[in-house]
Amino acid sequence: MTNALTRRTFGAAASAVLAAPFISRAEAAAPLVLRCSLDTEPSHPRNVAFRDFLAKIEKASDGKIQTKLFQSGALFPDLHVVKALVQGQVEMACPGTWTITGFVPDADFSQLAAFYGRPIDLVHKATDGSAGQFVNAEIAKKLHLHVLGGWFDLGFNNWYSTKKPLTSLASLKGMKLRSPGGVLNSWRIRFFGGIANVTAWPDVPLAMSQGTFDGLITTNESANSSKLFDSGLRHSLQDHQGMGLYVPLMNQAFWAKLGPQLQQTVSKLWVENLPAYRENTAKAQHEGRLALAKQGVVFVDVSQAERDAVRKKMLPDQDKAAAGAHMSPELVKLVMADVGA
Repeated sequence: MTNALTRRTFGAAASAVLAAPFISRAEAAAPLVLRCSLDTEPSHPRNVAFRDFLAKIEKASDGKIQTKLFQSGALFPDLHVVKALVQGQVEMACPGTWTITGFVPDADFSQLAAFYGRPIDLVHKATDGSAGQFVNAEIAKKLHLHVLGGWFDLGFNNWYSTKKPLTSLASLKGMKLRSPGGVLNSWRIRFFGGIANVTAWPDVPLAMSQGTFDGLITTNESANSSKLFDSGLRHSLQDHQGMGLYVPLMNQAFWAKLGPQLQQTVSKLWVENLPAYRENTAKAQHEGRLALAKQGVVFVDVSQAERDAVRKKMLPDQDKAAAGAHMSPELVKLVMADVGA
């Protein structure tokens, strides 16, 4: 009996030893799972871009990275996704700069008065330049998150309303207007005499249909992809008040797991594809306006001359507004050096 048990024990041990290398190799071959959270609809340019980007990651990594895209706020709305990233509840996200301000106030600098009514190339000069690099460094230091690279364009923010026609900037006075978040968006609403209301994006269609607010700040494509015309959207005043931007972020622990080679692969993919993503988004914004017009939305454009005049009126209050948003004076100086007044 003892000999039999010994032989069985020896056989089991030998099998375990022989199998161990194969088990180790199997574990090593298991792909890293990358969950990406977005709170916009599948047709939104950000979602379209990230579906493409994640597919490219899987292919370029030879399957070493398995990606899963969660859309329409299925995991987290952008207002909560930064905290989720920090806590490792999701590996990747690309939240709007305005949703990061609770952690890094400087992130929302594209909403400063200096950008009101300015062209997109000037915005990129700052986001891709010293101001953007300053914010990326703050995100890395304060949140211990990895910034993949250049920021993703959402598009120019404009004004939209349900019942009240928007014939000029004076139309905004007294209106309850939904802000995406961020102190500077609320500041701008007050500048024009409106009342700010912050509502998470996934909740906007229902809130609009129920009359929670009279209008909102958003972009043409966002309004179209969310079919806000079904919730009562009827008017838009286009002033290109500020550029909406998203910051591509990854959980630092997951980034470290990738190792140098996969890190280089992922970073290179983002750099190579970002210009096309930005171009596609600009096209989508144009097409979004055309689609909204077909749904009966009436558009009024604020002239460039008036935009310039409004910006000049805003600029004397910029430092005060930036201080209220807890932005660093150093960041504001970098912005002004990048774009001027």
